[in-house]
Amino acid sequence: MTSALEKIDATTVKLTITLTEEDIAPVMAHAYEHVGSQVQIPGFRKGKVPPKILEQRVGKGAIIEHAVNDGLPGWYSEAVQEQGIRPYGQPEVEVVKIPGIEAGDEGIEFTATVEVRPEVTLPAADSLKITVAPSDITDEDVDARLTALRERFGTLVGVDRPAADGDFVTLDLSAVVNGEDVDAVQGTSYQVGAGNMLEGLDDVITGLSAGEETTYEGPLAAGDHAGETATITVKVTAVKERQLPDADDDFAQLASEFDTLDELREDLRDQAGRIKANNQAMEAREKLLEALTDATDFELPKKVIEAEVHNHLANENRLEDDEHRAEVTEEAGKALRVQILLDQLADDFDIEVEQSELLDYLLNASRQYGQDPAQFIEQVEKAGQIPSMVAEVARSKATAYALRRATVVDEAGAAVDLSAVIGSLEDEAAAEDAAAAENEE
Repeated sequence: MTSALEKIDATTVKLTITLTEEDIAPVMAHAYEHVGSQVQIPGFRKGKVPPKILEQRVGKGAIIEHAVNDGLPGWYSEAVQEQGIRPYGQPEVEVVKIPGIEAGDEGIEFTATVEVRPEVTLPAADSLKITVAPSDITDEDVDARLTALRERFGTLVGVDRPAADGDFVTLDLSAVVNGEDVDAVQGTSYQVGAGNMLEGLDDVITGLSAGEETTYEGPLAAGDHAGETATITVKVTAVKERQLPDADDDFAQLASEFDTLDELREDLRDQAGRIKANNQAMEAREKLLEALTDATDFELPKKVIEAEVHNHLANENRLEDDEHRAEVTEEAGKALRVQILLDQLADDFDIEVEQSELLDYLLNASRQYGQDPAQFIEQVEKAGQIPSMVAEVARSKATAYALRRATVVDEAGAAVDLSAVIGSLEDEAAAEDAAAAENEE
C-alpha cells in the first residue's frame, strides 16, 4: 500500500491511497468467505462455494463492494499513521478505482479528504511569565470561614419585625396572566436576597412583616408561562432570622475536633490557604492559555466547529436562532483553540498517560456524576470515550508540565510556588523514573 498527501488548505488534507492486488488479497478472500457463508447453492455447503460459482450467483461486484467496505477503515488508518496527520471527524471518501470485473488490474485506489489539526509552534514554557493574584491570608478570610461554619450550626428564630436581607421568610405566592390564575404555592421558604426564585421578589418582600402582602408585575421563571409578565401576589406569613452560636471554645468543640477557638481558627487559616493556592493554580492555567493564544495564530477546522454548533443547537431545538448560533459558534471556536493548544503542548512534552493516571481520572469523574465507578467505566468503554479521556489527562499533565517551567509571580512580583497543587520538577522526574522502572519490570 502507498499513500500520498495533498494539502488543500491550512486545516484540510487529501489522502490518496493505492493498493495492489496483493495488498487487497486478504480482504477479498474474507469477502468471498463471508458472502459465501450467506448464500445457499444446491450441491455446495455454505462457505464452501468456489469463487467462480459465487461470482455467477451474486455477481463479482457485490463481493468487491463487500471487500472495499470492509477494508477501507483499516487502509485509511494505516495511511493516517504513515503520513503522521491528526484527523478531526470522519473523512469524505471517494473510491476512484476498484478491481476490474474482467481480469486485469485488480488494485484499489481511493481518496480521503479530512480536516486535520493545524500546525502550531508554541513558545518554550520557560520563556513565559505569568502573573496571578496574591495568596495572602487575612484575618477577614478566617472570620468569613468561621462565620460560614457558625451558620451551619445556627438556628432559625421567628422575629416580629419587617423582613431584611438575609432573613428567612415563609411565603404564599400566586400568579395571574391575562386575568387567568396560572400558578399558586403556599408555605414556601425563601431567604431574602438569594435571588433564585422570581425576578423582583427581593425588592417587594424586603420591609414586609408577617401577615402583610403586596402585588407587583414581573416575569415568571418556570412552567408553561415562563418568561411571561404576570401579576404576582406575595404574602409573608413568617419572618425568621438565623441566630449564630457564640464563637468560643465550646463552639470549637461542638463543630470540630479542636478544643479551643484558637486551634479552630488556625485550621481555618490553613483551609483558606489551600483554597487560595488552588485558585492561584486555576488562574495560572488561564493565564498560561492566554499567553499561548497570544503567541500563536492558526486557522481552526471549520467543519468541526459547524458540526459542534449544529449538534448543540439541535439539542436545544434552536437551529433557527441566528443570534444564539453566533454565540455558540464563538464559544465552540474558543474551546477548540484551547484543545489544539493543549494537544500541541502535550506533544511538545512527549506526554504519556499511565494506566493509573487514567484510572484516577475515571474514578474522579464517576464521583462527580454520582455513579458507581465500575458502571461508569463500563459505560465510557462502551461509548468509545476512553481515547477522549486519555486526551484530557494528557492535556492536564501538559498544563502542569508547562506551569512548572514557567515563571509564576504575584502582582507584587514575588515568586509563587504552585508545587502543592501541580507538583514540582522533582516530583515530575521521580514519577518518570518510577514509570520507566515499572515498564522495565
